[in-house]
Amino acid sequence: MIAQLAASLFASRNAVRADVAILQPADPFLDMVGEDLRRRIFLTENETGTSLCLRPDFTIPVCLDHIANKAHTPQRYWYLGEVFRQRRDGSNEFYQAGIEDLGDPDMARADARSLADAHALISVALPNAKIRTSLGDQAVFEAVLAALGLPRGWRMRLARAFGVEAQLSAALHDLGRPVEPSSMDEIIAALVAAGDEAALAAHVETIMAVAGIAPSAGRAPLEIARRMIEKHQLASVRLSPKALAALTEFLAIHVPLRQAPAALSAFAIKAGLALDEALARFGARVDACVAEGLDVSAISYDAAFGRPLDYYTGMVYELFIEGHAKPLAGGGRYDRMLTLLGAPTPIPGVGFSAWLDRIEQGAAS
Repeated sequence: MIAQLAASLFASRNAVRADVAILQPADPFLDMVGEDLRRRIFLTENETGTSLCLRPDFTIPVCLDHIANKAHTPQRYWYLGEVFRQRRDGSNEFYQAGIEDLGDPDMARADARSLADAHALISVALPNAKIRTSLGDQAVFEAVLAALGLPRGWRMRLARAFGVEAQLSAALHDLGRPVEPSSMDEIIAALVAAGDEAALAAHVETIMAVAGIAPSAGRAPLEIARRMIEKHQLASVRLSPKALAALTEFLAIHVPLRQAPAALSAFAIKAGLALDEALARFGARVDACVAEGLDVSAISYDAAFGRPLDYYTGMVYELFIEGHAKPLAGGGRYDRMLTLLGAPTPIPGVGFSAWLDRIEQGAAS
């Protein structure tokens, strides 16, 4: 019943159905999500030894098909079907439905439309339910990190921890503790401190040659050099107490969406941070949500809400109903994904997935 409602709704929202194969190449999922996913998906190989898996979600296959078909943009795809991965509740197969919105240059409008898509599905399936939405923004978080002057290594570590409370707390703790003395060789230490990747890679290659280690035996000298410089930045850079307090204050912002632009602007002024571009995009999205007819009083902005995945680039959100702790739907903006998957030019994207089994549980309660 809910599947039929979803199919009818999506067809009415200017989207075409995506025909996604159940058997998918495994590498794109592992590259996008990380090796931890390997334990939760169902892997096999074809006759040439290529790793394959039962599709663990729809977003990556929809994007891969869009690229392979050289489809025009903007384009909206809807899908409905089984996905296969192990969940904490013990289930291995479940149905998902959703819409992926690719290529719309008006990102504020597309973000608002994605939220409206998700709200429409829950509202149609559960007409008497009160929907609560939690929204975060990866781009605002990254803009704050950049404005605080953190180097790339620290920004990457914090971005990977964003949305995972324990990891983010540990990273913030490390940012505030004293710097420990380096134990590196003097020449290496000087090259690392200077950030000279080329000279450091050449020095590493010399050391490997003296030791009889072929450059092809493991990580390349340049990769080793970059990692050493990144680790040095993580080990040597610390935030001042004032900057650390500002970052902590930012992460504590949790307000209704309508109040969020003013709260973020007040924070930026107080902290002395230039966040104009990120806040302009945020404000445009709020305006687009109002224009889309969304009840912004039922949407909360949580500055600490994010997802520790490299491809998310802006808004992320989850939809809940009263009496259920788990989200019924979730989505976000992933402008980096299609390029990482092989698109020759950047293609902006935003979308959501809904868990139909959770919606059915909501209908039964």
